[in-house]
Order: sequence, then C-alpha cells, then structure tokens
Amino acid sequence: MLLNITTFTGHLHPLIVHLPIGFLLLAILFELVSYFNRFKELKVAVPFTLFLGFVTATLASVFGYLLSLGGDYDPQILSDHKIAGIALAVVSGLLFLLTTPPFKKTVEANRRLFSAAYVILFFLVNYTGHLGGSLTHGSDYLSLDLISEKAPQKPLKVEEALLFEDVVQPLLNKRCAQCHRDGKLKGELSVQSFVALMKGGKSGLAVVGGSLEKSELYKRITLDPSNEKHMPADGKTPLTPGETSLIKWWIEKGMAMKGIKMGDLKDADEIKPFAAQFLELGESSINTEVITKSENKINPDIPSVFNSGLIDSLRNEGLNVRIMLHQPVMLDITIPAGSGNKMNRIIGNLKTIAKNVIWLNLSNNGLTDTDVDFLPLMTNLEKLRLEKNPLTDQITKALLGLNHLEALNLNETKITRAGLEKLKQMPNLKRVYSWKPVNK
Repeated sequence: MLLNITTFTGHLHPLIVHLPIGFLLLAILFELVSYFNRFKELKVAVPFTLFLGFVTATLASVFGYLLSLGGDYDPQILSDHKIAGIALAVVSGLLFLLTTPPFKKTVEANRRLFSAAYVILFFLVNYTGHLGGSLTHGSDYLSLDLISEKAPQKPLKVEEALLFEDVVQPLLNKRCAQCHRDGKLKGELSVQSFVALMKGGKSGLAVVGGSLEKSELYKRITLDPSNEKHMPADGKTPLTPGETSLIKWWIEKGMAMKGIKMGDLKDADEIKPFAAQFLELGESSINTEVITKSENKINPDIPSVFNSGLIDSLRNEGLNVRIMLHQPVMLDITIPAGSGNKMNRIIGNLKTIAKNVIWLNLSNNGLTDTDVDFLPLMTNLEKLRLEKNPLTDQITKALLGLNHLEALNLNETKITRAGLEKLKQMPNLKRVYSWKPVNK
C-alpha cells in the first residue's frame, strides 16, 4: 500500500512541475518590466508571485524525488535534474525572503544587483526544465543534429522496404521509444536499435526469432489493456491490429532478423498491406489480389465505408474514438468512466456504426443489462471491456452472438459461475477476465 501511495504521489510531478515555471517566469517578467514607468505598478506583485513559485518548486522537488524512486532513468541526468530542481527552489525562496519587510530597504538600495539575480533565476529555470525534458524525451531531444538530420529515404514500393529497418524499427520508435530508450530505460529495455532490442531487458529477452511465446515484447503488447503489464502502459495509444500483425510476422516468420526486403520474403502477402499503410505508400503500390487476401484474413464482414461525421459527434460527447484501420474501417471506442448517463444521447450513433466497432471499452459506467442491449449489433467485436458495471448473467444473451469476440473483461460484475459457463459456447473467445464472481 505504501509503495502504491508513493508511486501515485510521484505521478503528480508532471502536473505540478509546470506551475513553478509559470510563476517564476512571471515574477521575472514583472521585475524587469517594472523598470518602465508604464509598468511600475507590477513591482508590488513580484513578492507574491515569487512566493507561489517557491512553494510550487518545493512541491515539484518532493514529487519529483518520489517519482525518481521508480528508477529506469539515466542516473547522471537524474542527479543533475535533482540538484538543479532543489537549487531552483532554494534560490526562489531566498529571493522571496529578500522582498519581505526586514530586507526591503536593502533590496531597494541594490535593485540592479537584485534584478541580476532574477536573470540567474531565469537561466536556472531553463536549465532545470531542459534536464527534465532530457529525462522525458531523451538526451538528444534538443540536439542541433536534429536540424541537419535528413529523413531516411522512403521506399517507393512496399516490396523495396526492409522489414525491420523501414517498418518494425520506426513502429517501435513511434509506440515504445518514449519509455524504452537511452535516458529512460523502463524495464532496462531500449528499442532504439536492433542490438539494444535483441539484448532485452529486466524481464528477459524482448524478442526471440521464431518464438512468440518466448518474446516478451509480443506477450506484453497482446495482453488485455486492463492488465498492469500491458504495453504501451499508462494510457498511451495501444498498437493497432495491423501494427501488432507486423511485429508478430517479423518475430514468427521473419525470425526477428534485419536487412531483409519485403519483396524477398515468402508468404508475406498478409502483412504487405499493413506495411504499405504504415509507410503511407497508398494502394497503388500493392497488388489488388494481396489486399483482397488480407481483408479476408481481417474479417470480410467489416464495412469499408461509413458515416465519418458520426465520429465527430461521438467525440463531441466526450468519447475516445480511434480509427484502427481505414480499409476496412475499424474503430476502437472508449466511453470514459462515469459517463454512463450519456448512453441515451449516443446509443443511436453507436448502433449506426456498430459493425465497424472492433474494440469497445464500457468499463466503470454503472451500466445495467438493459443499457447494453445494443451489443448484439456489434457482430465484429474482438475485444470488449465491461468491468466494474452491475451486469448479471443476463448479459450472456447479448454476448453469445458475437462470433468474433476474442477477449472479454468481466471483472467486478455480478456475473456468476453459471453465466461464465455459458460463455464457453462462443467459438473464438480465448480470454475471459473475471474475479470475485458472485456464486449462487
């Protein structure tokens, strides 16, 4: 429990850390512009603004320290950031003290020297923020090399693309590198290069050619999103089915090797459309027969067109709607927790696009069996989250017709063992999550 509280409190650091930056920069601005007669009244606001900067900088330092206990950061950059953060809190506190009545006359007599201290404070704010950015985005996020760096040459056809270098590596950088790179090695794993990826991390080998079971990377990205080990973590955008298929094929069929062209691979027709979409090559570079085969593997019943205006309507109601694939149109929809009262307003639109919904998250919305009577219309659902809703065994009637459903989360519902037994009739259901079921 103590560990969880510490971790949660540490996560407040990204929220708090922007407050001292704003307050201290505002205090510096007030101090410097107050030299002009037109803005001299702003001088009286400097002490209070400094005080707010000092208090929030202190809180940010405390929360930052708790966050650092989670590890997985570059030790040298982390140490420098800690020292700079503490120094910032101390300097802002000292400057505030100098504006209090006991020191006020001294400050007025040496105002220019006092203002010079604000300039030092300005550079300290920027230096501390830069170190924080290095921890979050990598030590090279502000490198001048980025300006001169040339974008890698894009292959003209999917057959010319290198499976790892042009597809898998950029995909991992896009989805995973924020937490798994130099400067922030979550789980001691980096995906920034082939050598680093093959080295693995704290949990073992990330990738084992030819074996999905031994490849920790694949196991993590295919876990149920409610699982604490699911990757990407912390609410970040999960991989689409197409992206997951690319990584799966590279590990299982491509033997997790590099330097292999898509055109040289045998039986790669099923992933070429996904690779072409990721590379933004367009349909013109892919054989029509290949697309047809791929679509048949996905699910031929998913409509290729739909009313795109409904997405904007649902998003305006606060729903998270993600387009997972454009051909056919596959949607991932999440109704935020506590939004069950919106069901009457959105039910019509959900029914209209029901066949395009592949992943659906209705967790923690106080929904009853009658509230989700639209589920039988979503015949192409593959993943469904219903946890933390007062649902009973009656829900099984709505689920039994979902022949494509593979994963179902029923944690903390009122479904009984008898209800769970009925779900065994579903042909493709592979994973059901249910704990603390009510026994009859």
